[in-house]
Amino acid sequence: MAKLTGGEAIVKSLRAYGVDTIFGLPGVQNDYFYNALYDEGGAIRLIHTRHEQGAAYMALGYALSSDSVGVYNVVPGPGVLNTTAALATAYATNARVLCLTGQIASTSIGRGFGMLHEIPDQLGILRSLTKWAERINSPAEAPGLVDEAFRQLANGRPRPVALEVPPDILVATGEVVVSRGEVALAPPALDLDAIEEAAKLLGHARQPMIFVGGGAVEASASILALAEALQAPVVSNNAGHGIVSSRNYLSLRTPEAHMLWSRADVVLAIGSRLQAPLQNWGTDENLKLIRIDIDPIEQTRITIPDVPILARSADAVPALLRAVEKHNRPRASRREELESLKIEVAGRIAYLEPQLSFINAIRSELPDDGIFVDEMTQVAYVSQIALPIYQPYTYVSTGYQGTLGWGFATALGVKVRHPDRAVISVNGDGGFMFTVQELATAVQHKIATVSLVFNDNAYGNVRRIQKEHYNGRIIASDLRNPDFVRLAESFGAQGLRATTAAELQAAIRRGIETPDVPTVIEIPVGEMPNPRAAYFLPKVRPVHS
Repeated sequence: MAKLTGGEAIVKSLRAYGVDTIFGLPGVQNDYFYNALYDEGGAIRLIHTRHEQGAAYMALGYALSSDSVGVYNVVPGPGVLNTTAALATAYATNARVLCLTGQIASTSIGRGFGMLHEIPDQLGILRSLTKWAERINSPAEAPGLVDEAFRQLANGRPRPVALEVPPDILVATGEVVVSRGEVALAPPALDLDAIEEAAKLLGHARQPMIFVGGGAVEASASILALAEALQAPVVSNNAGHGIVSSRNYLSLRTPEAHMLWSRADVVLAIGSRLQAPLQNWGTDENLKLIRIDIDPIEQTRITIPDVPILARSADAVPALLRAVEKHNRPRASRREELESLKIEVAGRIAYLEPQLSFINAIRSELPDDGIFVDEMTQVAYVSQIALPIYQPYTYVSTGYQGTLGWGFATALGVKVRHPDRAVISVNGDGGFMFTVQELATAVQHKIATVSLVFNDNAYGNVRRIQKEHYNGRIIASDLRNPDFVRLAESFGAQGLRATTAAELQAAIRRGIETPDVPTVIEIPVGEMPNPRAAYFLPKVRPVHS
């Protein structure tokens, strides 16, 4: 045992779990946490931001671009409420994020005194947005609750967790058993009968397909081997991009998958919600569904699979690959068929200009291990189906949450996690302004991202919908913007402007080659063609009753 303050007990416990970076803002309720960080002599790097949402988004980017835990710290009440969009996005994207927030004094919680930053039931709010949340009520409790937070992050479906700490607990001293930083992993036992049943279905299938989401990342090599054995296309959407490299003929996106869906007889979903195909494309009695997922609720959320396998992909896919070898039929290569399909889809979406030319410029300069962070903007929408991705964890997206304004700050967290890799964020002018103040953070901490701002002086998607569906009633979607180049320079960042794809390519190269300084590239654009038809794909099978 050691006699420690609550703040010291938390900091030492975080260190035991290998936490070396925290994103946050200091404030009076957290003073003794920051004092404890200071006393650790810089063992944990503190990236202090200009807004709480920036801290939370950076922790989210840190987590989404790796298998690491992203940690952020903010004051209670308005401070933690400012981070809830990031927490909701972390929940949607299955991100390992730890929210560490202050509280009011423990003797005042729930009594309505009107204390500084007091809000009703802060812990209840956190529990509604996380997998698990608790309050630390004494220094002695701190290591055990930090242990439980990391156990929750490591086991089952990864999702954010939260701990709140009153200021009197941070300053109080007590006898503390410091955490050893060890997580007990308890994966579900693998159902070998289900593996065998799935292997028979896949081995006998004539038109198998594999869909991968973020839960499949740990099994990348085995998924590729399984796909090659079955000659099954591997379909990714956002979080699954790069599990099978876009250079492989078996790697497909949703437009190609939609064209194959009507003929598929067995579909294997690995760590994927499979929401769009199951809800929008249709199912029938001729389609057999196998699901590998760590979440028992996800297994049956939309429809009941023929073979549910409750397991980590890292455990289930290698076992399935071995079993398939016993049942697999002889198969000819589908290279020519699938490459022709990709060419056909490329022709169908060729109208999406200038988005495609800008995407080609980005890909030409972004190294294979470079990381692309999307946004709710026209170029990013098209990137989901058209940007080649070669490695896992190199396409960072909001998933179904569609969080406008997350991209720039999230990319900063990605770059902090991967300082030696190129990081590009793609933003619209509207979304970029949500966290533009974090340019100050990027300059101060030498976070050298390359941020593209496609400037159409509007919330472009909203404006287009207003024109197309509401008889041209333009309501609050036009924007008055600063000169983004001069704005970047005023912060001490590098500001560039590009008007063509070729100029963008050169500007990206310059930004990547500039060390320790963030780069903002403004690209003035007009209205762009609607990519909606590539996403909202029609039903091709009748829904099975």
